[in-house]
Parts: sequence; structure tokens; C-alpha cells
Amino acid sequence: MTPRIAVYSGTFDPFTLGHDDVVRRAARLFDQVIIAVAVAHHKKTLFSLEARVAQVQVATKNIVGVKVLSFDGLIMDFCAAHKACAVVRGVRNLTDFDYEAQMAAMNRKLRPQVETVFLLPDAALQCISSTLVREISKLGGDVGQMVSPAVAVALAEAHLAAKGV
Repeated sequence: MTPRIAVYSGTFDPFTLGHDDVVRRAARLFDQVIIAVAVAHHKKTLFSLEARVAQVQVATKNIVGVKVLSFDGLIMDFCAAHKACAVVRGVRNLTDFDYEAQMAAMNRKLRPQVETVFLLPDAALQCISSTLVREISKLGGDVGQMVSPAVAVALAEAHLAAKGV
């Protein structure tokens, strides 16, 4: 029987507890979840691609059936290369849904055999976004309830390095 493979893609700058929650939910639905960490040419990321991949690997190392890879290009091409039957997207609110519904429709045009599955993170995590986490951390706020301890340390170190400390 063919394994049911799903791809969960994103920049993950940084990987939050909301992302982690979506991965855990997806891992219960699919035989394998590939977390595809995007190169993100269009964004100025705080962390390098290698650092983001490493952070996601550490955060998900104990989740059965999860693999972490980097990718560049169209997610539908990545899905084809890895024989994925679905793309998983975390949706926190209506704004996310609006954007993700458009992306799902476009992805369906590109590769109709790949379904998009929307998963809601736990209600307590729905307010978390990587952008807000970076901003709170940069301003010295506590992000311990939003990211793993390893990511919190990496954020603090990145902001200290940016200040030249």
C-alpha cells in the first residue's frame, strides 16, 4: 500500500508552538509528514535556511513519521517529487483562510491530484505568528510560551548578535 505523504511548507522563521501543533495533528492523519522549509527569496529572514531546518528538526525529532527538508521553487513540484497526496496548511483565523483558500485553488490548478488540508491549531496557540514572535523577542519580551526553549535561546542570541553584543 502506498504511504500517504503530506507536505507542510513554510518559512518557519522561527518555528513556533503553533507550527508544532499543526505538525502533530497532521502526523496523526498521514503516514509521513514532510516539513518543507522554504528558501524564501522574497523575505529577509532572521535565521539562515540551515538554522531554520535545524530548529525544525530539533523541535520535531520525537514526532513519528516526520521528515524535515529544505525546498526552493513551487510547492506543487516539491509534492510531485516526494509523491505527496496532500499539502497541510495551518489556519488561525479568517485572514489566514482567505489567503490559504486562494493558494489552495491555485495549487489545485497546478496539480489537481494533491489535496489541501486545513488544520486549526489549538485555540491557545492561534494568536501566535512568527512575525509577532520575532518582534516580541527583538523588543526583549518573553516568547517562552510561543516557541520551544531552543528557539527562544536562538532568538535571544540572534538579537544580541544584531546589536553587536
